[in-house]
Amino acid sequence: MAMLSRRRLRQLKRELKYNKGIIVAVSFLLLIALLSIFAFLSPYDPDALDMAHKLEGPSRAHWFGTDDLGRDYLTRVLYGGRISLVVGIVSMLISTFIGVTVGTLAGYFGGWLDNILMRIVDVLSSIPWMVLVTVVSIFLRPGLQAIILVIGLFTWMSIARLVRAETLSVKEREYVLYAKAMNQSNLFIMLRHIIPSVLPTIIISATSDIASAIMTESSLSFLGLGVQQPMSSWGSMLNRAQSVLGKAPYMALVPGIMIILTVFSFNKVGDLIRVFVEPKATEK
Repeated sequence: MAMLSRRRLRQLKRELKYNKGIIVAVSFLLLIALLSIFAFLSPYDPDALDMAHKLEGPSRAHWFGTDDLGRDYLTRVLYGGRISLVVGIVSMLISTFIGVTVGTLAGYFGGWLDNILMRIVDVLSSIPWMVLVTVVSIFLRPGLQAIILVIGLFTWMSIARLVRAETLSVKEREYVLYAKAMNQSNLFIMLRHIIPSVLPTIIISATSDIASAIMTESSLSFLGLGVQQPMSSWGSMLNRAQSVLGKAPYMALVPGIMIILTVFSFNKVGDLIRVFVEPKATEK
């Protein structure tokens, strides 16, 4: 165990040494997280209107300029980052819980339960995700809670497939068969042996799901189905920037860049986690 830990640490250090993009990605995410958490320290109220200073370009007073209602755009971006990160992380937790539960049950028990669960996964997967999420969100009251539930409840299918495939392999290993021979309960075997064995797959998938959730939230907010005014997210800021794109291109540029960098950073972090939990991935 000690040798395995040392080997993983060596591979982790090697990855950080030769892949500078991961260091940049981790630093960016930490910076965005801290700035979003402490956004209340901004001297500007994110919802305070100031029509006398609307659509002002970047300046010393307003680093990112002001929007069409005179609100400080940097403050809006920071509060929008908080919403986007909360949506990404919480919806990821929901989808991961559902996906792991469905995948583990289907793979472990097999038979009719596996057939029913996988047919449900097939049906939901056959519907374009944007169409599915958009239709469902129409019937819910738009807001932060609704968008989290919609994304979390309808983006678990891919992780369910992965966990099921891993479970089919793990349940045939000697230690699982021995646990069954010792008459240990199915719940204990799944929690003690199955899920820990597929944990690397779960972690890697969960990391990419955060990036996907942020993109989904941004898309829905851009279409007007996400968070509602005066609350802001990067997607809703892009939506609002459409009407003034010619006068204030920074209103679309800033949140667009933030979305791209955040999604890229989470994908890079997923690569880093993969190196740590699956050391064979970098062995040559």
